[in-house]
Amino acid sequence: MSVQLLRRKFTVEQYHQMVDAGILTEDDRVELIRGEIVEMASIGRRHAAGVNRLVRLFTQLLGDNIILSPQNPVELNDASEPQPDIALLQPRPDFYESGHPQIPDIILLVEVADTTVEADRNVKITLYAENDIVEAWLVDINEQCVEVYRSPSPTGYQNVQRFQRGESLSILAFTDINITVDEVLG
Repeated sequence: MSVQLLRRKFTVEQYHQMVDAGILTEDDRVELIRGEIVEMASIGRRHAAGVNRLVRLFTQLLGDNIILSPQNPVELNDASEPQPDIALLQPRPDFYESGHPQIPDIILLVEVADTTVEADRNVKITLYAENDIVEAWLVDINEQCVEVYRSPSPTGYQNVQRFQRGESLSILAFTDINITVDEVLG
């Protein structure tokens, strides 16, 4: 006999209320995914270096054309507020002080993965597609490649490309700027 446990789902508003009440703190490494508060993996040195490398690369290449938001929340819907490793956002004078970025603000979301490849690919990238994020990247440190996801649909991304060392790619919103996989991976 199978036992089904009831789960309590939370909204983004309730999630924020838990932060305001001190139930969740800035030290808690959690994010809201489909109404569930999910603990994030600890950040290892290879992951941290990958994020730092992308911060530097995107800042150098795109400058004032974007707001670069590393490991900060984006609000996708009423039940999901993930914290992608990198979010490239539309510039705004208030730098999103008035509210977390939402779908129209997002140019690109990037997940850097070494120990979390399958979870990032099967949970977060899928979540991004379901919420019409036009482009997402998965930087797979172990396989030394960059997976580029475009053309979102409710069933996943319709265009998926895998780039290896020695190859170049570009961001959909900045097709005139070429980036090599070697620059991304170091």
